[in-house]
Amino acid sequence: MTTTKQLYQLYLQQQIITTDTRKIAPGSIFFALKGDKFDANTFAQQALEAGAAYAVIDNPQYQVNDQCLLVADVLTTLQDLARHHRRQLTIPVVGLTGTNGKTTTKELINAVLSQHFCTVATQGNLNNHIGVPLTVLGITKAHEVAVIEMGANHVKEIELLCSISQPTHGLITNVGKAHLEGFGSIEGVKIAKGELYDFLSAHNGVAFINSNNPILMSMQGSRKFSTRPVFYGDQLDDLVSGEITENAPLLSLSWTNNTIGDTYAVKTQLTGAYNLDNILAAISIGLYFKMPATEINAGIAGYQPKNNRSQVVQTATNTLICDYYNANPSSMAVAIENIGKITATRKVLILGDMFEMGAEAAAEHKGIIEKALATPVDERIFIGKEFAAQKAIAEGKTAAFYGTAEDAIAALKANPIKNSTILIKGSRGMALERLVELF
Repeated sequence: MTTTKQLYQLYLQQQIITTDTRKIAPGSIFFALKGDKFDANTFAQQALEAGAAYAVIDNPQYQVNDQCLLVADVLTTLQDLARHHRRQLTIPVVGLTGTNGKTTTKELINAVLSQHFCTVATQGNLNNHIGVPLTVLGITKAHEVAVIEMGANHVKEIELLCSISQPTHGLITNVGKAHLEGFGSIEGVKIAKGELYDFLSAHNGVAFINSNNPILMSMQGSRKFSTRPVFYGDQLDDLVSGEITENAPLLSLSWTNNTIGDTYAVKTQLTGAYNLDNILAAISIGLYFKMPATEINAGIAGYQPKNNRSQVVQTATNTLICDYYNANPSSMAVAIENIGKITATRKVLILGDMFEMGAEAAAEHKGIIEKALATPVDERIFIGKEFAAQKAIAEGKTAAFYGTAEDAIAALKANPIKNSTILIKGSRGMALERLVELF
């Protein structure tokens, strides 16, 4: 059996890890992970033929030569290797989690810090038990700061990811209703996300906390941080405070460094009033690391959202707010609130079903319909069987319900929407990107 220390010496020769035979780099180490429908042990020989220096396997029948390194469990070995590598590093590691806004906040933090430091950050949303160790193993001697996103849908997952990434600094964006099937309740979500605060408080870490969020304030108040947390929000005793100055639909804001009392303005490429908290988090981290306001603003202004998160797309006749990467009751509610606040001549809501709601599905979809009906927009379209099952509560109101996206597409082709600002939001499984070409 190959030990972690032996494997680490081989890793140091190239520091290139891969789990995909389609992306083999010469000299890399291939980890043969198992999935629900595949066993990558069977691809070990293929990885070596493609140029991998070694293949880490846990099935001895595929150990065809000395380049096949046998371990007890490939996934555990990957995590142990990342944990060992992290222990050799002395750079700051900013870890973050939360129900909503994780990836956007991670990208904003990276956009700010990269103006001044050589940074490495989680790619996309590779924030799980595989993605986090891969990110850690991507940290080289050249990097000065790492930004690592951590996701979870069960209690103890953040604890595991913290043990691998060992953040020195961290933040929770918020706590809301998501993955209720896995967490069981909102209290389960608090416990799970709070595992980041637990790690920071136990290891002299620095927490960045939104002082406007009563749940986060309560969570941090119940823990003993040896290093005082850094607060951001709208209070004068926060390190950073700020406010939106324009939402049309791109955000502009002013923010104040309360240590010296100076105020700055920045125009962003983000939409959504809910993103103010995410922007202030990134600003507070930039200030904490002694960055000048000019560099911080350059990072914020230069960040271009993608992957259908708070992304504004201008078509020939409409302004689309593409926010259909995922959805849960918390993110759905703030997105609806935002379109009610933005400056626009005509507003349309197109909302798709929320997944992984478990026993709460009916009640949560009903609540979103009620919120949408109470929001000042010109047209409301609900898509999916969960929303359709609740359509009776919208009787007599300006609302249309379609059981499938295909039904909605047919209706929109027959009655096109023009000259409107349109929010499109739903869970990933609804594939609402199919609607974009209609506008």
